Amino acid sequence: MSAFAESTSETAVPGAGADLLAALLDGMDAALCAFDADGTVTHWNREAERILGWTAGEAVGRRGFEGWAARSADAEETLGRLMGAMKGPGRQVHEFVLLRKDGGRVLVRSQAAGVRGADGVPAGVYCAFSEVHVQLDLERSVALSEALFDDASWGVVLVDADLRPAMVNAHAARSFGAGRTTLLGRPLGEVVVHGAEELEAAFQHVLAEGTPPAPAEVWVTLRTASGERRRCWRSGFLRLGSPMTEAAVPLGVAWLFQDVTEERFALREADRLRFRWSQLHRAGAAAAECEDPAEAASVLLEFALAGFADHALVDRVAGDRRLTRALAVPASVPGPSSPPVGGGIPLRYGPRHPALQAWDRTGAVRASAGRTAEVWAEAHQWPGDAAHALCVVLRSRGRTLGVLTFLRAACRPAFEREDVVLAESVATGVASFLALGDGHGDGPPAY
Repeated sequence: MSAFAESTSETAVPGAGADLLAALLDGMDAALCAFDADGTVTHWNREAERILGWTAGEAVGRRGFEGWAARSADAEETLGRLMGAMKGPGRQVHEFVLLRKDGGRVLVRSQAAGVRGADGVPAGVYCAFSEVHVQLDLERSVALSEALFDDASWGVVLVDADLRPAMVNAHAARSFGAGRTTLLGRPLGEVVVHGAEELEAAFQHVLAEGTPPAPAEVWVTLRTASGERRRCWRSGFLRLGSPMTEAAVPLGVAWLFQDVTEERFALREADRLRFRWSQLHRAGAAAAECEDPAEAASVLLEFALAGFADHALVDRVAGDRRLTRALAVPASVPGPSSPPVGGGIPLRYGPRHPALQAWDRTGAVRASAGRTAEVWAEAHQWPGDAAHALCVVLRSRGRTLGVLTFLRAACRPAFEREDVVLAESVATGVASFLALGDGHGDGPPAY
């Protein structure tokens, strides 16, 4: 575009050039006006007309805003601030009050910049403006985006239509154990060992059906430099559509999540403890109805196995470092190589057998088979599916009566320190019943 003096209205530029310029200006979302070097309005688009009510025919050709779009007291100052951009570098931002055609006042924020002619001489100023509340809405949106991707205490990931991360905030990058740029454009399966399929299915659903009504909890296993980590993320999903098109065109998905792993583990542990101690209470009540102490001990062990272990074995003391098998619960599981229950035949336990170690320590011993579970179980004279063991001593009235062994199959996790508390509580009850059968007890244990 040449100097503003050569194009002072939509009709001042002949031919197709004028039509193209008018179409470009009228198609802009921002209100635009321009002034020549003398401060005369040369351009006024449809958005400026929408905000203030003055048409291009009424605005073009006027000098400044005095007498029509601004109060007389403010008009010269407003024009002077705008025209100051003609000589200054870059853009200048101003806020001032203009008048609508109906007499109403509107606060606008403008960006003004100078225009130079072909000879480098200042030729005028162009000014883009909008109502302040509209500008504030835009700034809030931008500020929200920047806050989410810089300071948010949630993980935020923008996923494109190909289901690959396009933007990742710092919190999300820490949760993944990777850098923010490392994740961009890569399939989630490269960092998520388990759970990537569920996440991608959620993204596809959101792209097709829209934002779900409630958050969802997703369990994932992450691949990190220190190994694999199991995490639970409470996730919310938002479908992103383009505001620049008439029809809704999905641009991707905004995924916001919080790590609730510790909270879930705590709830799971509380549920497990509640179930275990409820079982122990029921076991005590059922065992108290048994006349035979051995039967009572067996009932107690049957209740204790639920959700805790697969087998329970009771070995009685039969001399110096010798044990005999007294109970096996459930009774139908011992294999052909398992020792008989009763009969007083000593078990062929080696010197480092976990049951003997528990006897020597008068405490609990945990052991696991590793990869050779069948050989390990046979060597210890335990059922063939045993892969994890927990041995605790049976004590009553200051005497060691034997050893109680709980066994888990390979499909279960190994015994943990928290499991010892329940095992020792069960052992106390079993020892009391065994002592009662020997004639040394004072009665069944109370629960």
